[in-house]
Formats: sequence, structure tokens, C-alpha cells
Amino acid sequence: MSKLFSKENREVFSRPLNLDHPILIQVLGICSALAVTSQLKPAVVMGLAVTVITAFASVIISLIRHTIPTRIRIVVQLVVVATLVTIVSQVLKAFAYDVSVQLSVYVGLIITNCILMGRLEAFSMMNRPWPSFLDGVSNGLGYAMVLVIVGGVREFFGRGSLMGIQLIPDCFYDWGYINNGMMTMPAMALILLGCVIWIHRAYFYKEK
Repeated sequence: MSKLFSKENREVFSRPLNLDHPILIQVLGICSALAVTSQLKPAVVMGLAVTVITAFASVIISLIRHTIPTRIRIVVQLVVVATLVTIVSQVLKAFAYDVSVQLSVYVGLIITNCILMGRLEAFSMMNRPWPSFLDGVSNGLGYAMVLVIVGGVREFFGRGSLMGIQLIPDCFYDWGYINNGMMTMPAMALILLGCVIWIHRAYFYKEK
């Protein structure tokens, strides 16, 4: 048990959450981060989907890494990821159809998510299954964290709700409060993401 949570493994898990954050530091995967954050619910589901797919794809690629011919390694990685994405897509359609409609084509585009493909190529192809699993989970959670922050801010100020639950009382609207319609526009996702990156780099991240 101590080996599973050794210092090296703890560092593998912690680095993508701060020092090597996939979005805030490496600026990867921002296309879907901007596209699915108009509301909190689809942002949470997308973050969880990417986390699950990244974790299990990392384990699978790590397990078979010695049997993958070098020339077709990218193709093999894509096949593994595409299989997992198809499974996740079907599960969403079965149990959360409204969210799957909101996410639209972006679930399918997880196949080409640069965070996912980057971790498979840079980490899973060279490490054992358990560290690869930790790396996949951590990168997925780092990605999901940004989606939740941006999605939560946009929905609260743009719609007055979170997860579809109205939080701003009706009396506020009776007194003249108006939801910020700009928060529902795609441009605000880019602006908010820029603010999150700026805050992280200014207060939480120190370059070596």
C-alpha cells in the first residue's frame, strides 16, 4: 500500500493540479473548455467524462505499451480512446440524455482532445499502469476543475442559477436586478478562462 502512494506517485498526482495543469499552464484542451461551460451541469458531466476516459485509456495503453509497434502507436491510442468515448457517449444517452444533447458533438471530440492524447504519448507509453492511472485521473480533474469554475460563474451571473436550480430570489428581479446576458455569450468563456489563468499564475504558480 505504501508503494501505491509513494512520494513519486503523490507527485505524479499533484503536478497536473498545479505546476503542470493541462489548461492553466500548458494551455491544452481549451476548445472544449470554452464550448461546454455556458451552464454548470454540462461542464461537470464533460469534466467527469474526460477524467474517466483519460484514466482508463492511460491504464490500457500502459498495459499494452510493450506490444504496440512504434509506427502505429498513435492509431492504437486513437482506437482505445474512441472505444471508451463511444461507451461513455452511450451511457450519457441512456442515463442523462438532456446533458448529452447539450454536449452535442463535444463528447465525440474527446477522441482528439490534446490533453488526452498528450498524456498517452508522453506518460502512459513510458510508465506502469498505476502511475499512468494517477496521471490520467489528475489531468482529468485539473481539466474538470476549470470547467466547473467557468461554468458555475457563467450560469450564476448569466441565468441566476446553478445546476438548473434558481438561486437568485424572485424579489431581486422585482427590485430591478437583471441577469448578465453577456455571461451566456461564447466570448465570456474566453474572458473568464483568461482571468482564471491570470489568477492562477499570479498567486498559485511560481516558475522555476
